[in-house]
Amino acid sequence: MKKTDYDGPILEIDSLSISFFTRLREIPAVMDFSCTVQPGEAMGLVGESGCGKSTVALGVMQDLGVNGRIVGGSIKFKGQDLGKMSLEQLRDIRGSEIAMIYQEPMASLNPAMKIGKQLMEVPMIHDGVDEKEAYKRALEVVTDVKLPDPKRMLDSYPHQLSGGQQQRIVIAMALMANPSLLILDEPTTALDVTVEAAVVELVKDLGKKYGTSMLFISHNLGLVLETCDRLCVMYSGEAVETGSIEDVFDEMQHPYTQALFRSIPLPGADKNSRPLVAIPGNFPLPHERPQGCNFGPRCDYFEEGRCNVGGIKMHTVKGNDRHATRCLKFEEIDWNAPIQLGDTTKKTEPGDVVLRMEDLKKYYEVSANALFGGANRKVVKANETLSFEARESETLAIVGESGCGKSTFAKVLMGLETATEGRILLDNREIQDTPIEQRDTKTVSSVQMVFQNPFDTLNPSMTVGRQIIRALEIFKIGKNEAERRTRMLELLDLVKLPREFADRMPRQLSGGQKQRVGIARAFAGGARIVVADEPVSALDVSVQAAVTDLLMEIQRNEKTTLLFISHDLSIVRYLSDRVMVMYLGHVVEMGTTDQVFSPPYHPYTEALLSAVPIADTSIKKTHIVLEGDIPSAMNPPPGCPFQTRCRWKSKVPGGLCEKEVPPVRTLEGGHQVKCHLSDADLDSMEPVIKIAAE
Repeated sequence: MKKTDYDGPILEIDSLSISFFTRLREIPAVMDFSCTVQPGEAMGLVGESGCGKSTVALGVMQDLGVNGRIVGGSIKFKGQDLGKMSLEQLRDIRGSEIAMIYQEPMASLNPAMKIGKQLMEVPMIHDGVDEKEAYKRALEVVTDVKLPDPKRMLDSYPHQLSGGQQQRIVIAMALMANPSLLILDEPTTALDVTVEAAVVELVKDLGKKYGTSMLFISHNLGLVLETCDRLCVMYSGEAVETGSIEDVFDEMQHPYTQALFRSIPLPGADKNSRPLVAIPGNFPLPHERPQGCNFGPRCDYFEEGRCNVGGIKMHTVKGNDRHATRCLKFEEIDWNAPIQLGDTTKKTEPGDVVLRMEDLKKYYEVSANALFGGANRKVVKANETLSFEARESETLAIVGESGCGKSTFAKVLMGLETATEGRILLDNREIQDTPIEQRDTKTVSSVQMVFQNPFDTLNPSMTVGRQIIRALEIFKIGKNEAERRTRMLELLDLVKLPREFADRMPRQLSGGQKQRVGIARAFAGGARIVVADEPVSALDVSVQAAVTDLLMEIQRNEKTTLLFISHDLSIVRYLSDRVMVMYLGHVVEMGTTDQVFSPPYHPYTEALLSAVPIADTSIKKTHIVLEGDIPSAMNPPPGCPFQTRCRWKSKVPGGLCEKEVPPVRTLEGGHQVKCHLSDADLDSMEPVIKIAAE
């Protein structure tokens, strides 16, 4: 069946229930789920990890593995029930009619095969075309996904491409057979925000060009706003609200949707005067779901004897476009009531300078042919003349794309690497040349780190309490085991974990709980400086709010200096006092949060701000998509590091941007920008993010 033959809904999911069967029990993963995707429509599926989004996608692909089974309802594709098709029929449809793009591009590519060959396989298998025609199509689709030098791309192996390029190849592969339905499962999670913006733009354009319907799975509401026409919010295996983007964003009718929006840092949120409101309690496990409404135990509007009785069906919201909610009380709730503000706090004034960096450089020397110890040696300039200071009780955010040198700088500070040049002063003592094994206990306990992935930082065979006590032993805190145990329990209180968690193993904790243990361990020795390297990017939206709040509270009480490394500018705007923007080893802009988020910007900051997805329909953004990929630190461009991607370059006369590294200019209020643009050009810049007039 080809596209022209059918004009009904592309995908109809009706009362779908999917369970996984273990030796002990049946675990319901998705219950009573319905959704319809019309031709050319993009449907967003949103919710926290474990809510069943990916299970729905795998149900559509009929790929639930050995244990998964559809136990109720149906999935129809172009009017045909997928559950009743033979394996042969499914094989014909998968890839050619329904294609799926996964979160991790390398999982979909064969590392031992050139890109061209992998792309050519699709039309040769599905459409039976010859090699010449297949090559022509592959070249066309690689050009479509805006990859530089398409012929060279087809001749490359996957490992020779960056993450963003690999993801574009996977998108190209999915589009090769011109499918009617494209399922995207968190396709940009592993990508930088500027690359994500380009990929999202690409998916939207190609969807229009090919008339493809899309099912877009994401936990990022901002991304869904930018890519989809309709939205379905899931919680604990059920759809709780569905409707057009405008209806759900501006007239939400379910307490969970409302709670979700209150826990994300939209413009206007402020850690002191308008703190985020985290969702109380925890996500229920599939075999421990409550009676009645799954969200009941965490809901502000819960009513005993009504919300926890019987199954709750979807109700139609009158007057809106196919808007429905799984809430009994949606007509009684005042959805426009002002938010109950979280506890507001007074802004803490930064104290003395704790950390100072002066012209820090970190270079790595690598063999040009590292595998075989080639004679030519190249230098990777990971950090170029970094200078800044951080004060007590201050949050300094360090932002930039992968490869800009954020983590290298953190490693030098921690003593995991030593500096090539320049000085790092901690309380006026130089530490840049002292590796961690030679640092005294006080220095080690003063500078601690909270890592991005809480799963990798805990020892799986040691209880939580034991791991914190181990840190206390290393930092020589407490005279004996009893004192250390008491301190460990106090640290669990500090990160708001129940004391009985001391005897649990890491595998018994959720991601957010593990991250709290990591924070407790970092603060065990009374840290002066905590380097938080993307500490919430692996966590769910609602958990992010709780963890960032926790970090802020501990910082206020302990007067810690927080260096917050992130590429999520929404969180940076919410919690940082000052921001340092890095690009290819250079600091290109630095100032207070207000200075960096309002013009004049460094051209790179401007592009970064434009790329951030914001989950607010009243926000209008200037649209800037950066062309080209980030240059390699092994082979940086001459002159200004950003000149190969800068849209303002033509304003600077005499090709200066290509010849000289710009000087650091200090604008009003100590705002620093490393740029050749004239004062008049900087003054002419417009704000990137505007709140649309009512």
